[in-house]
Amino acid sequence: MKTLIIGPSWVGDMLMSQSLYRHLKQAQPEREIDVLAPDWCRPVLARMPEINNSIAMPVGHGSLQWGVRKEIGRELSQQSYEQAFVLPNSLKSALIPWFAKIPMRTGWRGEMRYGLLNDIRPLDKEAFPLMVQRYVALAYPPEQAALQKEQILFPQLEVKAEEQAKAIDQFSLQNQKSIAFCPGAEFGPAKRWPDYHYAKLAQMLIADGYSIWLFGSQKDRAACAQIIDQLSDHEKDQCYNLAGETSLPQAIDLIAACKLAVSNDSGLMHIAAAVGTPLVALYGPTSPGFTPPLSAKAEIIRLIEGFHKIRKGDADQGYHQSLIDISPEMAYSTAEKWLGDE
Repeated sequence: MKTLIIGPSWVGDMLMSQSLYRHLKQAQPEREIDVLAPDWCRPVLARMPEINNSIAMPVGHGSLQWGVRKEIGRELSQQSYEQAFVLPNSLKSALIPWFAKIPMRTGWRGEMRYGLLNDIRPLDKEAFPLMVQRYVALAYPPEQAALQKEQILFPQLEVKAEEQAKAIDQFSLQNQKSIAFCPGAEFGPAKRWPDYHYAKLAQMLIADGYSIWLFGSQKDRAACAQIIDQLSDHEKDQCYNLAGETSLPQAIDLIAACKLAVSNDSGLMHIAAAVGTPLVALYGPTSPGFTPPLSAKAEIIRLIEGFHKIRKGDADQGYHQSLIDISPEMAYSTAEKWLGDE
């Protein structure tokens, strides 16, 4: 069966959608899966062995562009897709499979999608509390009960040893005892663990003989530099600010080379989980009850309950108090669980 997926717009969500692809392939190994995705997500799709092709989505997130979507649908109508899965819940995300005249168009009931989807599922949020459960459930008949978290095939990205070695060499890294820090967050400081906490944790880990590799996009580079600036000259020699320097495939390979990752709730946190790197995940106002790291090697630290929709922190520098309250000592103690045998 040839299948088209209308993928999510964010890297973390795209990673979680791999669980759907794994379940589809488990049920039908011969199924061909193509994913329509924005360019920034396609390097992640290239590391998913279940994907046949990733197709560039030229329409920006939140933009309708009816004519462009209609033209994409016309082009895709030549591909003989038998089924489409629409993962976003918006009306516009369901337009392309409809324009492409794909016979079965599956997705959750969203904003006025009757007709656009003909295999439309009513969503019981209590029965499917996790985003990954909602993705995976689309692979099965509507009457089937939600899979529990432990029954789900977690995301599992391919790591390319040759490319990993090239990246280590390109950035003059030492691969013996490295730890990944991922201090960035899409919506700013309110979702970030404070830079001074990262700096203190770096000092503790460097004293144990580890080097620190800091990852993120170009806009995270200043935050990573803030962490390094608080260290002694000796400690700075053991830190590498890779934010904005690596490609996404390089970040995947390098995080996979690390003994441990320490991260806020972010796309890179989900990457660390998907490559099997032991993970200390630091949560504040966002909730791991919806999008937790999907890994048996992940340990979550969170000191508050519930979901808090917030874009601005309530303390100096925009940090959220719930993240300030997670001390470096707490993170270090959790890290020791994974590093104790080193």
